[in-house]
Amino acid sequence: MVSSAGPDTSLNEHRWALLALTSVGAFMTPLDGSIVAVALPKMGPQLNLSFAASLWVQAAYLLSIAVLLIPLGRLADQRGRARFYLAGIAIFTATSLAAALSWDGPSLIVSRVLQGVGGALLTATSVAIATSVFPAQERGRALGINVMAVYLGLSVGPPLGGFLVDHFGWPWIFLVNLPVGLVVLLWGWRILPRLEEAVLHQPPAEKPATHGLDLPGAALLAMFLLGLLVPLTFASEWGWEAPRVWALLLLSVLALVAFQSRESQAAVPLVDLNLLRRNRLFAAANLAALLNYMALYAIAILTAAQLQLVQGRTAKVTGWIMLGQPVMQACLSPLAGRLSDRVGSSVLSTSGMLLTALGMVLLALLGRSASMLPIVLALAIVGIGMAAFSAPNTSAIMGSVDRSQLGVASAFLGTMRVTGQALSVAILGSIAASHLGPGGWRLLLRAGGSPEAADAFARGYSAAMGTGAGLALLGAWASLARGAHRWQAKA
Repeated sequence: MVSSAGPDTSLNEHRWALLALTSVGAFMTPLDGSIVAVALPKMGPQLNLSFAASLWVQAAYLLSIAVLLIPLGRLADQRGRARFYLAGIAIFTATSLAAALSWDGPSLIVSRVLQGVGGALLTATSVAIATSVFPAQERGRALGINVMAVYLGLSVGPPLGGFLVDHFGWPWIFLVNLPVGLVVLLWGWRILPRLEEAVLHQPPAEKPATHGLDLPGAALLAMFLLGLLVPLTFASEWGWEAPRVWALLLLSVLALVAFQSRESQAAVPLVDLNLLRRNRLFAAANLAALLNYMALYAIAILTAAQLQLVQGRTAKVTGWIMLGQPVMQACLSPLAGRLSDRVGSSVLSTSGMLLTALGMVLLALLGRSASMLPIVLALAIVGIGMAAFSAPNTSAIMGSVDRSQLGVASAFLGTMRVTGQALSVAILGSIAASHLGPGGWRLLLRAGGSPEAADAFARGYSAAMGTGAGLALLGAWASLARGAHRWQAKA
């Protein structure tokens, strides 16, 4: 039997180890979302990938994560987040090996779907475990480190992928996960199970009726997300006028309406709609997160195109310029999280979105002939804004729910991130290519030296950055509208 001092002693001894352990998962999931992009040009010829198949290699992973996050978060809350986290590490590692051994496009796409299952398990539990083992007054500091790991994964992916592909071949972008996964699995197997009952457990008094998974609700949620994200991902290839784009979007709307009806009547709902209806902080902070990723995610893609295809800079120089944003995010996120423990999350989150809007306005005003320094400065301002927003906002969301709902809250936030990313690429990407005429991106790539094509994209880029600034301002409003928040210990 654990003594009264036992859980606290275990927590004090192991909470930083648990944070480090779960931050590895927070790093690996976005890493494998970003590392593949630079490898596709070399993977394509070797695996006989068509253009559409190349898109599916990237999309299958993110779509799998998006569809599974909330159902797996719900199950993790019920059956133990630690075991789900370990399962995520095991699946992610095994499917990374399968992806490296793929012999054609379909086998690689299937491996990526299964890898997304592991990524969803890690995303749904990483933040929840970190939240459960830190007291409220230190939660922002801990989540700042966790958020830093996410940004490092997004930032390290492209340069690491380029290095591995150039020196060892494309399979190594997946094989690099194996030693990390095995070490984390053994480490986690050693410390997580014995802390599950003492530190990470849910209250034993939870009623049996609250257990189980609403399968019809999960199916409707999957239909909604797939109907929304698939056409947004492939609209540039299919064309916005294609009937299947609008048919899928209509399916998404109908599925969302049916999902809301189902969750209102289900005995054991997949998502407690009261989190959105009655928990103002949870709803507004998640809305702010959605708007944040809608504004920000396409910046890297579009700015890289602006620097290389419009300004004629090399990929190497572009990579160094683009570091301004993620370096600020990674370095300042722990500080922002720690400050949120002292001053609260609302001021920091709102200020962060305002800084993001300022940075995007500067990017919109720079023009096609801007020199390196103002571009780096504008990107750095965006990075500072993102750092000020993300960790405090995450901390606020996780502190606004009961301990028994931490997995669902983490998964809901992850769903906002993936959905916001898809919306960002679809909306801002379409605006950036709007002046190029039919063919969009392909026209720019084909006529990279054409002043007319460069001018057309530069005008679209400015409009896209301005639109992103508007979305960031809406995010600032959502952060401010949620009101002040005081931490309360959850039973």
